[in-house]
Amino acid sequence: MKQQFFLGSPKQVSYGLLALRVAFGCFMMVHGLQKVMGFSTISEGFPDPLGMGHQLSLVCAIATEVGCSILLILGLGTRVAVLGLAFTMFVALFLVHGSDPWKAKELAAVYLAIYAVIFITGPGEISLDQKLFGKRGTEEA
Repeated sequence: MKQQFFLGSPKQVSYGLLALRVAFGCFMMVHGLQKVMGFSTISEGFPDPLGMGHQLSLVCAIATEVGCSILLILGLGTRVAVLGLAFTMFVALFLVHGSDPWKAKELAAVYLAIYAVIFITGPGEISLDQKLFGKRGTEEA
């Protein structure tokens, strides 16, 4: 009993990963939906750190923040989805806010850390990935 409390059962870990996926998927989706709502106002001044143009940069950010967040919440294509989200946060952290004080880049760093954890752990048992693909690729080496 003591060991289970400190280490957690596999079911507890899966519920924790579900909570993490849903929470951070919803949090990021809000950022994307805010961009959708203000598209015409922010498109001209949106950062263009990769040189694609302001409008295309905004479209890519929206697609990632909304589309990949939905996939993350569902646990579908989770590792691919968090790669897209992590890339977006990497760009925000190091390119867009690279010379800004920590306060301006802290949120991007938190998101990046969470996405790294989800990439490493996978989506957990309570996910569409698990339902569709089972345990393939999750056996211990």
